[in-house]
Amino acid sequence: MITLQVCIALLILAYFTYGKYVEKVFGANGERQTPAYVNADGVDFVPMSTSKNSLIQLLNIAGTGPVFGPIVGALYGPVAFIWIVVGCIFAGAVHDYLTGMISIRNKGAHLPELVSIFLGKYMKYVVNVFALLLLLLIGTVFVTSPAMLINNLLEGQISIEVIVAVIFFYYILASILPVDKIIGRLYPLFGALLVISALGVGFGLIVTGAPIPELSFTNMHPNELPIFPLIFFTITCGALSGFHATQTPIISRTTQNENQGRKIFYGMMVAEGIISLIWAAAAMSLFGGSEGLYEVLTTGGPAAVVSQVALLILGSIGGTLAILGVIVLPITSGDTAFRAARMIIADYFKMGQAKLFSRLCVTIPLFIISYSLTKINFSNLWVYFSWANQVTAAIALWVGAMYLFHVKKNHWIATIPATFMTYMVIVYILYEPSMGFGISLNASFIGGIVATIAILSVFFNFAHKNRGTAFILDEDVSRYQIASKVEQD
Repeated sequence: MITLQVCIALLILAYFTYGKYVEKVFGANGERQTPAYVNADGVDFVPMSTSKNSLIQLLNIAGTGPVFGPIVGALYGPVAFIWIVVGCIFAGAVHDYLTGMISIRNKGAHLPELVSIFLGKYMKYVVNVFALLLLLLIGTVFVTSPAMLINNLLEGQISIEVIVAVIFFYYILASILPVDKIIGRLYPLFGALLVISALGVGFGLIVTGAPIPELSFTNMHPNELPIFPLIFFTITCGALSGFHATQTPIISRTTQNENQGRKIFYGMMVAEGIISLIWAAAAMSLFGGSEGLYEVLTTGGPAAVVSQVALLILGSIGGTLAILGVIVLPITSGDTAFRAARMIIADYFKMGQAKLFSRLCVTIPLFIISYSLTKINFSNLWVYFSWANQVTAAIALWVGAMYLFHVKKNHWIATIPATFMTYMVIVYILYEPSMGFGISLNASFIGGIVATIAILSVFFNFAHKNRGTAFILDEDVSRYQIASKVEQD
């Protein structure tokens, strides 16, 4: 298990080293007032403790992504470990930290608003569509996937339709009630269950001496699907996920101090990476290789893998608790997906959300659309989710790169992963036969290089053109800070 243990150690080490460097580059300011106080409204802008915010952030960003994605990605073999570790440290955690902190500096703004500020107002409309599409897909996926898990756990005694209805009812409550009423109270408990279940599976693998394969660059996929670019769209939430850019503003509106950002944003992405490693390792080791794993996935999907892994390693009681921990993941991301969608729509149309009626006017149509999407095959939904997810991730990284460029900091910490992910997105769109253009892989690689160079040129041209102009990078909170200080005196 040397590869697995080294990978986990690298993620933990990165939090204290590269994470600290990213924080230093950004320039977190503990004296600066945050939107939780400046824009307090008792609904979305509510100060909460670091521990609460951290657990809520972990649950918000996790979903089934760091479980289902790595399980399917395990078909490629140990090369999946490399993407989880490298992607998490240099792309995913940087993505989460920068989007969270830049949002804090801009009234808790969601991604479309940040794109409008840093990439131009026309891009805002594109990203609004992408963000809402992504959130609707995620909300729908995270209704159907926990419903499948619960149905398996109860051995079909309760129909999936009834389970879906109950989950939707909970989502409506979590979407419209003040953030500290349900999310703030239940998430710390759910977070503990999630962490315990993941650690239980991880320790179980070590104690039982599960045959986890060591590092290999060989493609072990039974269908010989190419590692590049498909693995970057199979394993998302455990390495890099645009969904996180839609979730971090929820917590940027409840963060008390900028110095808490590294723990909340970078740290929780590292925690998600560790969860992904554990589930990828379990999927690689317990089914006799990629062929056995593929057979289970074909017959029962990722939910069947989760159930078998949990029960095999931890027994009936511990396994049931582990399955419950995995069920918690999508439910606690689905509710905040709809909450984030409500906030984005409200911000776009400048609709105040203090009144319950205003929140319902935005929320109810979202759930009607989402319910209709539950009738679509889950695997088809996941394909579109993965594509929209990574397009959003690339855009969010470009926002971070532009911000750092204008404050004359080391923008390459965001520009390099943004460029790489842009390239992979273009290659994927050109190559993918079902939803893309179906071009040959080699031609897609060449086309990706040409298109990425063009996008990079546009980025630097726009950045240099606007550097030194009246480019508003951060919200002015000086008046609030002066008033707050006078009040304290």
